Amino acid sequence: MFEAIGKFRAELRAGRVLIGAAVTLAEPLVSDALAGSVEFLWIDVEHSAMSPEVLSGHLLAARARGVPALVRVAGSATPFIKPVLDAGACGIIVPQVRSADEVRQVVGDCRYPPLGHRGYGPRVPSNYGRDGGSQYVERANRELFVAVQIENADALADLDRMVAVPGLDSLVIGPYDLSAALGVMGDVEHPTVVSAVDTVIRKARAAGLFVGAGMGADPQYARRMVQRGVQWLQVGGDYSYMIQRADQLRAAIRNGTDPRPLSSGTARPLN
Repeated sequence: MFEAIGKFRAELRAGRVLIGAAVTLAEPLVSDALAGSVEFLWIDVEHSAMSPEVLSGHLLAARARGVPALVRVAGSATPFIKPVLDAGACGIIVPQVRSADEVRQVVGDCRYPPLGHRGYGPRVPSNYGRDGGSQYVERANRELFVAVQIENADALADLDRMVAVPGLDSLVIGPYDLSAALGVMGDVEHPTVVSAVDTVIRKARAAGLFVGAGMGADPQYARRMVQRGVQWLQVGGDYSYMIQRADQLRAAIRNGTDPRPLSSGTARPLN
């Protein structure tokens, strides 16, 4: 299961910008379909009523397609993290962290001793025990991708200590929630928000961490974030793609215009 996330890391180190899609709907065919168009899947458990069985279906689809599945969990507590890792997620995104101490706990939950305190029960990641033992532990500690989201003022205030936490791989910017925390909800291009985003990017990159971001299906904003230094981006997701395309088609038909056609050969953006 680590091949896909190993490629993800290698491409980030090589300077390639990686584009992913959020998965929020229950049907695992959603992940199967989107996997051919993105470099990673952002499976959103924070804002979706996704059962363990539904999550397992999406993880299976991602593994079958060879695409890394990063799961955004509901919170930083151990019960939110442990079952997701043991279900086979090769990366985890923890929202709304507020302090370095919280980040340290998250990393500990994701790493086996001596690097952390993760309990041993990796049924799916160890190929149901066939590939378990010390070699699995060493590889899991090395390969599992651990990211936390910077979305509030407390996190900004403790950023210097956060980026120094051993075992953390990436900071992820949540622009909308960050704008709300800074008193300008929804204005992600407000100078205060832009300054905060630039600070997160600068400090993360200086500490040797990757930088990701989550956002709506807005290619112009995504390009601006890439120009600022973001390396991996979740740009929209399943339901937003469906709704936006349906709205575009309906408007085009009513107005007599010709919308840009869908094509299986459409080039990926921002490569």
